[in-house]
This record gives sequence, C-alpha cells and structure tokens, in this order.
Amino acid sequence: MYEYATSGVCAKDIKFEVENGIVKKVLFTGGCNGNLQGIASLVEGMEVDKLIEKLSGIKCGNKETSCPDQLSKALIKYKNK
Repeated sequence: MYEYATSGVCAKDIKFEVENGIVKKVLFTGGCNGNLQGIASLVEGMEVDKLIEKLSGIKCGNKETSCPDQLSKALIKYKNK
C-alpha cells in the first residue's frame, strides 16, 4: 500500500492501492469517519487520472484543502514516483 501524509486536514494520512491505473483500496486515518468511508467506497474502482481531475481543488470550510483534495495530491505524487 502507498502511504501519503496529509497536510491541513483532520485525516493524518491516506493509504491506497493502485493496479493498472485503477484505485483498488483507500484507507484514511483520522478525520470524519463516515464521510471518509463514503469517499473511499466511491473512489475504489475509478481511474487515477479521473479522480485527480474530480477531487483536485475541493476545499473544506475555511481550509485551503480537504480530504478529497489531499487524496488527489497523494495520487499525483504516486504517479510521479
């Protein structure tokens, strides 16, 4: 599993698996449990590039980022490794 340390959100990290460009599993540590379980369930089975496009730039309240935005940043970092 790939692990990404988040910044500026309640979740402290995101772990995920990608196979052939498809997100297979996502686990958030911390944060709003129900919402993050929902996000994880919705994104599993989707293409990495499509998720980056859809999630990038989403903000949470007054924060400059959000857990979905952090997932997009994690996926970008994963692609560029």
